[in-house]
Amino acid sequence: MTINIALLGFGTVASGIPFLLQENGEKITSEAGTEIQIAKVLVRDDAEKDALLAKGHDFNFVTDISAILNDDTVDIVIELMGRIEPAKTFITQALQAKKHVVTANKDLLAVHGTDLLKVAKDNGVVLYYEAAVAGGIPILRTLANSYTADKITKILGVVNGTSNFMMTKMVDEGWTYDEALAEASRLGYAESDPTNDVDGIDAAYKMVILSQFAFGMTIKFEDVRHEGIRHITPEDVKLAQKLGFVIKLVGEIVERPSGIYAEVVPTFLPKNHQLATVNGVMNAVFVESIGINEAMFYGPGAGQKPTATSVVADVIELAKGINKGDVLPAFNTFTRETVYATKEDLVDKYYFAIETEDKAGQLLHLAELFHAENVSFEQVFQENIGDNRASIAIISHKMDLNQFDSLVEKISALDGFTLRNTIKVI
Repeated sequence: MTINIALLGFGTVASGIPFLLQENGEKITSEAGTEIQIAKVLVRDDAEKDALLAKGHDFNFVTDISAILNDDTVDIVIELMGRIEPAKTFITQALQAKKHVVTANKDLLAVHGTDLLKVAKDNGVVLYYEAAVAGGIPILRTLANSYTADKITKILGVVNGTSNFMMTKMVDEGWTYDEALAEASRLGYAESDPTNDVDGIDAAYKMVILSQFAFGMTIKFEDVRHEGIRHITPEDVKLAQKLGFVIKLVGEIVERPSGIYAEVVPTFLPKNHQLATVNGVMNAVFVESIGINEAMFYGPGAGQKPTATSVVADVIELAKGINKGDVLPAFNTFTRETVYATKEDLVDKYYFAIETEDKAGQLLHLAELFHAENVSFEQVFQENIGDNRASIAIISHKMDLNQFDSLVEKISALDGFTLRNTIKVI
C-alpha cells in the first residue's frame, strides 16, 4: 500500500517535503509502515506550473482543487498556502471529501480552528498541525502526549522569530527599533508589512493554539491581550540591563483559580531565566507544571526544512493509522470548558517609563497615584534628559491587572506627564 499525499501550494515549506521524502525516505517508510508519495500539487495557474516544470520539479501539478478533491487515491491533503483564504475553503472541502488534512496555517487555526475540527470530526477524518506553532519544535505533540499525566500551570514562549531577532539586536548592539526592523527586512526575516510580527499578533495566534493543548481550553484570538515592540527604546533596554533583565516579546498562558489568561507583551526577563538566552530568530516554549516542574523546548520557529519536518511527522502519524485501518485520533483530545481568569487573579510587577517636567513634586504626584491604587514602588530612577525634562522609571511591586489598567489610564490623563512605555516584569 502507498499513501498518496497532495500539496496545496509549492512555496518554501512545501518544496522541503520532497527533499525529506527523498533524503530520509528509508526511515520515513519504516516509521509509517508504508511508502509515502506526492500524487498531486496544486499551483495558482499554468504559468506557475510551467515555471516549476522548467526548474526540474517533476510532479503532477494541477491548477484546480477539484482535481485533488475528486481523486479517491489521495489520502492526505497538505495545506501550505498560508493566509485565511482560499486555505479555509480548500481545507473544508478536503475534509468534506473524507481526506485527512495537515496544515501549518496558524492564522487560520487560531481564528477558525474550532470550526474546521468540527468539520473533520463530522466527516470521520482528522486535522493535524504540529508545524503551526514554533515550526521546528515538536511542542504540540509533546504537550498532547508527554504531558498527559501532568498538570500544566503556565506556558511562556518566545515564538516569533522576527521580533526576537529585532530585540536581540536592540539588546546586544544597542540598535533602535527602526534599525533592527531595517536589518530584519534586509535579511528577509520581516515581511513588507511586519505588523503581525512586531505587534504581537503572530505570537497571539500561537497562544490560542497552545492554550488548547496545554490547558484544554480554547481562548478566542480577540481575548488574547497583545502588544508589540514598536515602543521599546534604547533607554528601556539600558535600564533593563542595568537591573539584570533582558527585554523579550513573551507570550504567556497561565491558569489561576478563577480561570485561564493569555497575553503577548514585552517583558523584562531575568538574565538567568532560560528564555533570556533565546536569541536571533530562534524560538522556545517554557512549560511549568506540577509534575515535571520546568522544561524548555528550543529550536527554529520557521524555515523550509524545520517546518517541513514537522509537517512530514504529521503525515507519518496519519500514514501509520491509515495503513493499519485504524480510526485516527484527533490531534488534541484534551478539552474542557473555557473559563477566563478575573483581572483580580492576575498579579505581576510592571515597569513604567514616564517623561515630565524636571521640577520638584513630580515624583510625588506619581506616588500619590500609585498609593491610591494601593500599589507601592519597588525601584525608582529619575534622570534629567535635557530641555528641563526628566525621565522617570518605576518598577512596581506586584499589582493585579485592574490596578495596572487603572494606573495606565490615570498616568496617561495626568497633565504634564507622558507615559512612554509599560513593560511586564517577571
